[in-house]
Amino acid sequence: MRMLSVFQYGFIQHAFLAGSLVAVVAGFVGYFLVIRGLTFAGHALSHIGFAGAAGALVFGANPFAGMLLFTITAGVGVGVFGKRLTEEDIGTGIIMTLMLGFGALFISLYKGYAERAYSILFGTILGISASDVMVTAVFGAVTVVALAAIFRPLLFASVDPEVAEARGVPVRALGIVFLVLAAIAVSISVQIVGVLLIFTLLVGPAATATRIAHQPVNAIALSIVLGLCYTWLGIFLAAVSSWPVSFYIAAISFCVYLPVRLLPPASGGRENHGAAAA
Repeated sequence: MRMLSVFQYGFIQHAFLAGSLVAVVAGFVGYFLVIRGLTFAGHALSHIGFAGAAGALVFGANPFAGMLLFTITAGVGVGVFGKRLTEEDIGTGIIMTLMLGFGALFISLYKGYAERAYSILFGTILGISASDVMVTAVFGAVTVVALAAIFRPLLFASVDPEVAEARGVPVRALGIVFLVLAAIAVSISVQIVGVLLIFTLLVGPAATATRIAHQPVNAIALSIVLGLCYTWLGIFLAAVSSWPVSFYIAAISFCVYLPVRLLPPASGGRENHGAAAA
């Protein structure tokens, strides 16, 4: 019972609320990052967002606003300049290296508390306020609703873009919209696990789910459930110990994924996951 007493504290309740919201969004977005082969984009967007957050600190603005601005701009840029998924990876890499340079510059110019810059890298979930929870809820809801609205055509375009385009699906536009949604997911996820461990929530649960579940909806549901379990357990363990939340979430995600990775995928591959869209 003493261990459960941590739930009486407001900051723990805020952490669970925000963490749950982020896990749902990341599980949904992460599924498409995995099947579209854009896991690198999720990683790169977090680094680009770091430059935006660091720049906002220098100019006395809200770090989340700076991160959101940079990630969305980068997502649109990658979508516009990359005609195919492989080209998007190249474009993402080029933009990421430039933004990392800006991030290093902004951090060197920042004269405030180092803790604020440090929190961008590793997350500050146990320091989330009620207003942070509300912001996360609003942006998370927008992302989930928008992604649900374009679910079928996006799934079709993700699995077989050539055929989808031949059938009149706006493949390029869908790619840009998805990258904008991924940018929002990255921005709200950073407060949980930080820039350096963004793969934990965006890719870990989805990568595990796609190797277990046969159907897209089942894979997305499992990805969300895994993300919630990782986040809840990570927050609880961090609350009763001195180790960071991001470490626990990353460690749990890895320990679950590793044995699943050694097994053949139940779905039979990316094509079967997209059969529902045909």
